[in-house]
This record gives sequence, structure tokens and C-alpha cells, in this order.
Amino acid sequence: MEAIAPRPSHLALIAQRRADLRAALARVLPPAAHFLCEIGCGHGHFLTAYAAAHPDQLCIGIDLIGERIARAIRKRDRARLTNLHFFHAEAHDFLAALPAGAAFGAIVILFSDPWPKRRHHKNRLLQPAFLDALAARAGQGTRLYFRTDHRGYFAHATAVLGAHPAWRMEPAAPWIFEMETVFQARATAYQSLVAERSPAPSPL
Repeated sequence: MEAIAPRPSHLALIAQRRADLRAALARVLPPAAHFLCEIGCGHGHFLTAYAAAHPDQLCIGIDLIGERIARAIRKRDRARLTNLHFFHAEAHDFLAALPAGAAFGAIVILFSDPWPKRRHHKNRLLQPAFLDALAARAGQGTRLYFRTDHRGYFAHATAVLGAHPAWRMEPAAPWIFEMETVFQARATAYQSLVAERSPAPSPL
């Protein structure tokens, strides 16, 4: 089946959305900033606790749902955390809007949508192209922390990360920070993995 090309109006909407996000990020990210990013931060439980425990680290959380971000911002403001910022953003838009020189110090993905039906697996966040985009903004040694309560998604994530040339699995690495989120509290069991940005191949 031939792919349907996006309408110009849709492309213009994406371009404007990313321009607005780029301007907002430029206001909080210093030049060449390294920051921890939680993709799919929900109401901000994990990241607010992490930022409070690590006041010297710049932290950014993004989520697709605006109501979640509004609650996360209120939580941050109550805690008076100046090192923490939340944005209503889709992950690909966020990567496209990051200022030049900004780079991940760590990446956290907790209980993202597992898209359990086989025909929906293509919608899972952890895909080779997305890992390429993360790696482009991650220096050597940057770690990606992933946790899920869905066995199938964990197997998928393990396979995709294990086969990706820019990432290597680190089974002995400690978890970045323990804070029970709403989804984690509801889970009867969950699995975690840590991957690290591999060194760039040496030029021939």
C-alpha cells in the first residue's frame, strides 16, 4: 500500500509546534547543557523526587498529555525546584527542538505504553530509528534507564537495544534512583534494564 503524504497544513502545524518548543527550551537550557530527561514523565512523581535529591542536576520531563504536565508543574512549584522543567511535548518533536549543543546526561523511560497488540508494535517508543535519535544527543557513557511491567515490551526493548550499534546493555549497572510511581505501585511485577551509549567507531 502506498504511503499517504502528509498535508502541507499538517507539516506547517508540526513546524510551528517545534518552533514554539525550541523557543521554550532555549529559555531553560544553557549552551552545551547536559541534562537528565524523563520521556513520558506523567504527573512528575519520579522526576520531582529525583530533582529534589540532586539539586545540582538539570532535569527535564516531557509528556504527551497536557493535564499531566500541568500537575507536574504544580508539584515542582510546591517543592520550589529551580533545576526542574516540564514540557508538553511529543518525544520526536522534543528531539527536533533541542538547542544545538544540548545533550542528554541520562535518559529515563518508565512504564511507557507497551502497545500490546501485534499490529500496534510499530507504535512502541523504543524503535531503532528513535534510538538513533537519542544516541545523536547522547555522549559516550550516557545511560538509558527503561522499566516496564509488560513482559512482551521488555523482551522487545531488550532485543532492540541489544542489537543497536550505538547502545550496549549494562546488566550490572545500578538503577538510577528508586521512587515508586503510580504505575509502579499498581504493577504486580516489573522489569528494568540499563543501556549505555557506546563509543563512536574509530575512523578508518
